[in-house]
Amino acid sequence: MRRGSRLSLLVLLPLALAGCGSQVAGDSGSRGGDGTGSTSGPVPEHSALEARARALQTLPEHVYVTRSDGFELARQSVGVIGGDGFSATYVSKTGGQITLAVDRGTVDAANCAAIPMGSATGADGPSGAACAKDGKGWYRTSDSGHEYVRTENGLRIQISAGTQVERDVLRKAAEAAHLADDRELDEVLPQAEDIGGQTPVERGDLPPAGDGAPNNEVGVSG
Repeated sequence: MRRGSRLSLLVLLPLALAGCGSQVAGDSGSRGGDGTGSTSGPVPEHSALEARARALQTLPEHVYVTRSDGFELARQSVGVIGGDGFSATYVSKTGGQITLAVDRGTVDAANCAAIPMGSATGADGPSGAACAKDGKGWYRTSDSGHEYVRTENGLRIQISAGTQVERDVLRKAAEAAHLADDRELDEVLPQAEDIGGQTPVERGDLPPAGDGAPNNEVGVSG
């Protein structure tokens, strides 16, 4: 993902979540209560789902979902991280947030402490987190939050939260995190026409080098 898109997502996410109380998955009576807003309607062709993933600048195989009692997917939070990763936040009525982030990479004893904490923890930059092996992955803590992280199919899957979310709740969300099937892709991925502002605009009037400022040089004649 380009830097401009990443910054846009980080700026817009807090604003979007602030108003997500009436726009979370599962609000409609036709949707289930599994946190993804699953429906019983027809599922689109997989090619259509692939197109929606590409419009979001990610891949279907990078889209994971989870579930946790009392938490619902905030649709406005769905976006990309890194080059073609995926991220989504689940919120509770009490204000708790659990963020699931999937990106290319691995986690092991050598790099566990250095991997930046997930966005739900409020951390920024390299974490220096405390790591402990737990099940299939690692449990990591910092002053501002905690998370579970594991490697699966060449992807690093992080499920993070602030300190207001209990560890047992976070663990269950981490254990429930899985690759989305086609129905879940349909429920989680935005429609292509709704993505709009997340796709960077390619400028054709800027030079390939330098800071991109207009050329205001004065010729030899002054």
